[in-house]
Amino acid sequence: MNLFQQIQEAKEQLQGVVMATPLTENINISNEFNATVLLKREDLQTVRSYKIRGAYNKISSLSAEEKAQGVICASAGNHAQGVAYSCNLLQLKGKIYMPSTTPKQKIKQVQLFGKSFVEIVLIGDTFDDAFAAAMKDSKENNKIFIHPFDDEKVIAGQGTVGLEILESYKKPIDYVFVPIGGGGLAAGLSEVFKHLSPHTKIIGVEPEGAPSMKTSIENGEVTILDNINKFVDGAAVKQVGKITFDICKINLSDIILVPEGKVCTSILRLYNEEAMVVEPAGALSIAALDFYKEEIKGKTVVCVVSGSNNDIERTAEIKERSLLYEGLMHYFMIQFPQRPGSLKEFVTDILGPDDDIIYFQFTKKNNREVGPAVVGLELKNKNDIFAIKEKMENKGFEYEYLNEKQELFNQLIG
Repeated sequence: MNLFQQIQEAKEQLQGVVMATPLTENINISNEFNATVLLKREDLQTVRSYKIRGAYNKISSLSAEEKAQGVICASAGNHAQGVAYSCNLLQLKGKIYMPSTTPKQKIKQVQLFGKSFVEIVLIGDTFDDAFAAAMKDSKENNKIFIHPFDDEKVIAGQGTVGLEILESYKKPIDYVFVPIGGGGLAAGLSEVFKHLSPHTKIIGVEPEGAPSMKTSIENGEVTILDNINKFVDGAAVKQVGKITFDICKINLSDIILVPEGKVCTSILRLYNEEAMVVEPAGALSIAALDFYKEEIKGKTVVCVVSGSNNDIERTAEIKERSLLYEGLMHYFMIQFPQRPGSLKEFVTDILGPDDDIIYFQFTKKNNREVGPAVVGLELKNKNDIFAIKEKMENKGFEYEYLNEKQELFNQLIG
């Protein structure tokens, strides 16, 4: 049975377990890009992400003997919820390994969906750390490992998203933007479109700090990244799957890398304008539209909103990352003259009426002409930063611009 047939079979298997999520046009985004932009709302799914599709399809296909042994998985959060929910529905035991950096909200949801059927183990800093521990446990204790993406049954379950899109929208679709972590969703969805809508261009979207699929395709083989930015936790993996790689390298028309700060801007915008709460990975496909704005003019575009498992405790970080990306937040180490009135001079002569000091750290030193202060500014207009720098130079305020010195920035601010 080929993968497309498995996806069709998965659709029947998932009846009554997952909901057919809405595919709706977003007027604001459509107007901005002069296109018809449709959102596939997997953030409204039973476990608030598409991951339940693959997890349930895989676990329900196990033999009675395999189910009795229990299952193991590794996940940054959403796959864990899908596995937990499936274990609860099918009344079997599951052990779930998650990175210790997983947002508390996701950990709580895993326990909520799995109830007494799941055990959670927090280990390591990344998905890959949790994955290694889970695989070791699986082999040592002869339990079935439910892979989050590199398994045909899982890919087939995720591929049902593609079937639903084409069932919901009968007109031609020009582009589909789909987030990529390990590649399960992109592989399954693109296989559906290859068979049923081959003219549609499938655009994969990865976070700039974790370009595992793009790097692998460029290298012609699955490539393990040495380091990744873990912020977009639902899509930050060091290594994509071998099966998903083989499918995506053929089916995807392009892969876009989106800066994490741009993702944050999209999260805030969706909340403020649409009352949508999405996680970083869920905002990837919409954030990518800016990088394709010329190509999609006048076209019909689908963005897969993959999940909404965001932790409210991350809001301050999301806002800061957005402001930094948009050029509205700036940090300096400034050498203040150690004389009365130097701070007042900085505020009145250098800052504009709309500029706000959001961070200030200074300790007066004796017997020195100048003293360093770390200063954070929030601006209303990103172009104001040029005037601020010029005024500081003219007034004799020596400074280091920390936004461009990541290691020093992380030490002093992070």
